[in-house]
Amino acid sequence: MFIPIEELRNRERHNLLLGYNFLEFLSLTEDLYESLVSYPPQKILLVEPEPVLFLAHFIAACSQGHDIFLANPNWGLSEWQQVFDLVAPDLVWGNCEYAQHCYETWRSHHPHHPHHPSNPSQSVNHITSRADSLIMIPTGGSSGKIRFATHTWQSLKASVHGFQEYFQLEEVNSICVLPMYHVSGLMQFMRSFISGGQLLILPFKELKLGKLTDFDPHKFFISLVPTQLQAILNEPHLTTWLSKCFTVLLGGAPADSELLEKARFNNIRLAPSYGMTETASQIATIKPTDFLQGNNSSYQVLPHINLTICGEKGELLDLQQIGVISIASPSLALGYYPESLFELGVFVTDDIGFLDEKAHLNIVGRSSDKIITGGENVFPGEIETALRATGLVKDVFVIGTKDKYWGQIISAVYTPTDINIIPEHLREALIGKIANFKIPKLWLPLPEIPRNEQGKINRQQIQELLIGLTH
Repeated sequence: MFIPIEELRNRERHNLLLGYNFLEFLSLTEDLYESLVSYPPQKILLVEPEPVLFLAHFIAACSQGHDIFLANPNWGLSEWQQVFDLVAPDLVWGNCEYAQHCYETWRSHHPHHPHHPSNPSQSVNHITSRADSLIMIPTGGSSGKIRFATHTWQSLKASVHGFQEYFQLEEVNSICVLPMYHVSGLMQFMRSFISGGQLLILPFKELKLGKLTDFDPHKFFISLVPTQLQAILNEPHLTTWLSKCFTVLLGGAPADSELLEKARFNNIRLAPSYGMTETASQIATIKPTDFLQGNNSSYQVLPHINLTICGEKGELLDLQQIGVISIASPSLALGYYPESLFELGVFVTDDIGFLDEKAHLNIVGRSSDKIITGGENVFPGEIETALRATGLVKDVFVIGTKDKYWGQIISAVYTPTDINIIPEHLREALIGKIANFKIPKLWLPLPEIPRNEQGKINRQQIQELLIGLTH
């Protein structure tokens, strides 16, 4: 059984966290580890906003064999209630007074909830026969429903090994500007910790202020979401600094072609990536050399991933045939907490794509995003690309809205490049570029399209805005 704190003790001569005293970090982790000795295995909800403290708590809990749920300290009351109802944690651990208050309130209002401190973690032990902790990583939320993908140390480790093989590296050094409770932030720590590399924690607000830009990042990876990349490219000194990074992983949400071209113009060694919480981050990535040569869409599948394209009946499709993306991998989560397992160890995604002649992945869109209007199947990504190509929008999101006559109508939420641009200008710009039935019928201009901190669209909020237009 792998015990993380034992590995940490072996790192004394090779500091894991740049900018922090390693012995102090080790001592803190040891104290937290000892504080859990008297507890039987239990469900711990980790709510710690400070990244270094988060890591100390995370290592301690995993080392003691507790099942750990990673939580976003910025969740609101309704989200906390949803999580407590789902998890019923034995302990809310970390320095977040609001979460602690919400938990005490929840417990007082749910005295008969199936929450048994004398027999903790009963609801998760049946998932698999195991000795290690289960690591529950939050996913979803933009639709109003939070789920936890159930990982183990071994599944996260498999992702790290696939990453090392793909980039042909032994040690992985990372600059982390993303939250640790999110899979993209957590995996940066895991890569450095498991590979013997180093981790520099640099909150994005500090990076934007220019802190540590005298640090030489040429041996380091950094992971960004599109909104962060855009903010950096708007600042010349930060752009110069970013261009020195060994590799800039870009994920979390699709990036538009204008942003990618701007990164290429500035010689940013960008690696656009496709991945998800369920697979412990990366599934397929464009290597920086290919990106700089003009590749925006053909993703090379990582070596630890078995990716197939399937038809509507589950049949395997050939190269160049569009279908549903399915994943099998040692990095795949067991399922969703508490009981849902991925059948036969295969995760059928909601994404649509195809494998090209090089067996590289090309992503078309999401199956659930497909709009059926007047009997025609339409994928929003095609329309969004066409709208961005007009040069009339800074940002755009296309979605289907219920309609009695058409079934669904195509709706476009957009931020215009000029306040004088009206929907008629956009309609005219699309004529001849896409089929007429693909031109949106409902338009909503916004100063800014609502997104979460990973850059993903807040679909629920947009749907509510569009419903308001149709009533």
